[in-house]
Amino acid sequence: MVCAISAGFWLPEPDQMDWANQSALPGTVGEISVMNSEGAEVQKPFLYLLGTDTMGRDIMTRLIFGARISLAVGLAVPAIGLVLGGILGMLAGFYRGRLETVIMAAMDIILAFPGIVLMLAITFYLGPSLENLIIALGIIVIPAFSRVARANTLNFSQREFVQAARMLGANDVYIIFAEILPNVIIPMVIYALMLVAYMIMAEGILSFLGLGVPPPAPSWGGMIAEGKEVLGESPHVSMIPAFVMFLTVLSFNLIGDSLRNLADTKERQL
Repeated sequence: MVCAISAGFWLPEPDQMDWANQSALPGTVGEISVMNSEGAEVQKPFLYLLGTDTMGRDIMTRLIFGARISLAVGLAVPAIGLVLGGILGMLAGFYRGRLETVIMAAMDIILAFPGIVLMLAITFYLGPSLENLIIALGIIVIPAFSRVARANTLNFSQREFVQAARMLGANDVYIIFAEILPNVIIPMVIYALMLVAYMIMAEGILSFLGLGVPPPAPSWGGMIAEGKEVLGESPHVSMIPAFVMFLTVLSFNLIGDSLRNLADTKERQL
């Protein structure tokens, strides 16, 4: 995340090509174009720490810039599901009746609709972009969050503290946001952190299939796809971004597991 935030300070530019060092191995020394103090473009020796891709672009720089896209998708998509799915799920679990039937029917329709078809439709009509990718994946994950929110709302809406708030004259808005939400948000945040890892992988798979962020914008999935043609001669072009994606996904999974264990421990103590 620190690298993604500071990506603008890294050299060289993610699209700068070195045609003399295509698919260069890690540790190769090449030359890049930089601006000197007088504003003139000069060639400067540069160490390709992780090598270059098939077009001579520095893999490490593209990984850092690609982290912006992968983390944007991984964090924004669960945030959309958390907010919209959480609101819909709490309303369905709190009010029940016809509202619950309508909301859950809509969620079932989204779940039944093939996600890849939705991605193809959005890409075809709106064009491939980071914003459209986040919107499409956000729509897909809303039903899962709504189910989590609804199940927990059904549980907590019958607790004594909610009944006490009703007896004291609290309105529905206060009960939902002051009494139920603080208890429902914990399992939803844990689920969102677990989903971050899946969204990063989903972005990689969609970029590999050509449904993600269009080139030349660097993304981890796109970098893996670009290296498939030279997998036999230069496996590092694909394997290095794949390994970075693996470490990132593993990290978010471990964070989610730790928070879930902490929440379970507190629940047992209560």
